[in-house]
Amino acid sequence: MNEAVFIAVEPLGFPWKGIDPFLICSYHNDTYPAGNDRLGPAASLAGRQIGEDFTGGDGWRMYHGRIVPGFPRHPHRGFETVTIVRRGYVDHSDSLGAGDVQWITAGQGIVHSEMFPLLDRERPNPLELFQIWLNLPSKDKMAAPYFKMLWSDQVPHVRLEDEHARAIEIMLIAGSVDGISPMTPPPRSWAADAKNEVAIWTLKYASGARFTLPASSPGLNRTLYFFAGESATISGTAVPVRSVVQLRSDVPAVIENGGTESEMLLLQGRPIGEPVVQHGPFVMNSRLEIHQALQDYQRSEFGGWPWPKDEHVHARNVGRDVRYSYDRMP
Repeated sequence: MNEAVFIAVEPLGFPWKGIDPFLICSYHNDTYPAGNDRLGPAASLAGRQIGEDFTGGDGWRMYHGRIVPGFPRHPHRGFETVTIVRRGYVDHSDSLGAGDVQWITAGQGIVHSEMFPLLDRERPNPLELFQIWLNLPSKDKMAAPYFKMLWSDQVPHVRLEDEHARAIEIMLIAGSVDGISPMTPPPRSWAADAKNEVAIWTLKYASGARFTLPASSPGLNRTLYFFAGESATISGTAVPVRSVVQLRSDVPAVIENGGTESEMLLLQGRPIGEPVVQHGPFVMNSRLEIHQALQDYQRSEFGGWPWPKDEHVHARNVGRDVRYSYDRMP
């Protein structure tokens, strides 16, 4: 292993391990069947632990959903979520389709759901998405909630070619490449300050494609998640598929794909460097703050839940839209 480039290589788990300022990345890739009249799977749910089904039977999961797959009503406080939909459709108490990105600063507290309605009654409903948890520093953990939509036509896709005209496509959620920058993050995000050099990219390599990940400032945490493909080398060292690769941020890394098309996710940023205390959907700096979060949610439900069901989904014909229930939203 080239120690000048690598810090560590580990197998991917579930969820994927996050490195400060990131907490976790959950990668969902479910081959859902055709849907029924209630937007759930037109398939037997027998044998599944309904309400907490993470087994992956038949290539898909119900998660915490009972009729529609997904994650019904739940709170968050103290961090951000970045949801990148690659295939399928997500009802986020608003609606996302393939290529759309939603960035939420939970701050002092939000309640939402993420459901996966199966809209097509004739054909399969594959779903693929990342949900990335980005931490907030203590000064921003109680910021007002903020939602930002990055619709698919607003998200830059940078196409590069190596010396043999083999393509590398980079989807930019945060951080620039080749002089191209995405939309600005929410104002209280750790990513909003340029000196933190936060980058969230997906990288897709054609067979044999070669790309040099440029050096950034020293002291950043830079992690590649090699989640699809057959083989790759980084600065001459073979890296197995389904690996978490921590790289030095101040050294260029030459990535060469082998075999078929492959894909990686890059998460990079300056570490916040503060204590992290997590209790389920709350991420704070101390146990006392977690206790306060639980009390606040029990008392106020972070503003309440405006929808008639915990597993809220919109009607089949709504399409892609946004409906904020907070009067503070832009």
